[in-house]
Amino acid sequence: MAGAVGMAGVRAVARIGARPDGRGGTALPTLESQGPLALRRTRASGSEAKVMLVGAMSGPLGGDHFTVTADVADGASLHVGSAAATIALPGQAKGEARYDVRLSVGEDGELRWLPEQLISANGSELYLTTRVDLAPGARLTLREEQVLGRANEEPGRLTSRLTVLLDGRPLLDQELSSGPGAPGGWDGPAVLAGHRALGQLLVVRPQFARHPVEPRLLGPYAALTPLAGPGALVTALAPDALHLRRTLDEALRSLG
Repeated sequence: MAGAVGMAGVRAVARIGARPDGRGGTALPTLESQGPLALRRTRASGSEAKVMLVGAMSGPLGGDHFTVTADVADGASLHVGSAAATIALPGQAKGEARYDVRLSVGEDGELRWLPEQLISANGSELYLTTRVDLAPGARLTLREEQVLGRANEEPGRLTSRLTVLLDGRPLLDQELSSGPGAPGGWDGPAVLAGHRALGQLLVVRPQFARHPVEPRLLGPYAALTPLAGPGALVTALAPDALHLRRTLDEALRSLG
């Protein structure tokens, strides 16, 4: 089914539903995508199902609205990645683009949400929202990476918000704006300090409620922080996407 196209841009939705298959694995009864959002099931091991998000068209462009949802039922295990970076680009339609991610994980379920980088190209305007609803006992590994501008290019306007609820109560809620038109100081020493790659890694494990991680620096521009709940947050800045990925991968290995 193609995504809807109108004067305001493209509307497209991708949906993933993961359920235990009764044989120790995870089935995908829902795997639906439209237009620029294409979902492909790939080989996985053990109880985990694995899905790749493949960009079938450029975008999001100005005026586009993409939505991706993933629902992991009690006891299921799902890994979602992407085949390539997502590039926010200016478009013929006026106004910002929107990219909404909606994730839910049931009791004793696990979601690993590990897409490639989001690149904010010059002239683009994108509002990205990610909301995660976790049931008690759910496990989550979520990575966000953003690159401001392509090589030797000024960035576009990017606003991203991440909201995570555990059993209906806030575990994390934060928003960052960068690029032209963002609140003053976004590129100053208190925020990005001139860096053009930024990322965060959120790991939620039930055992962190009993044994919180110890806060520590992971380098001159990266830190590990325990959350008020069963979670740990890594935030990092880097000069480019390669250095950022290395920092987050090392942090994930240290968290097990």
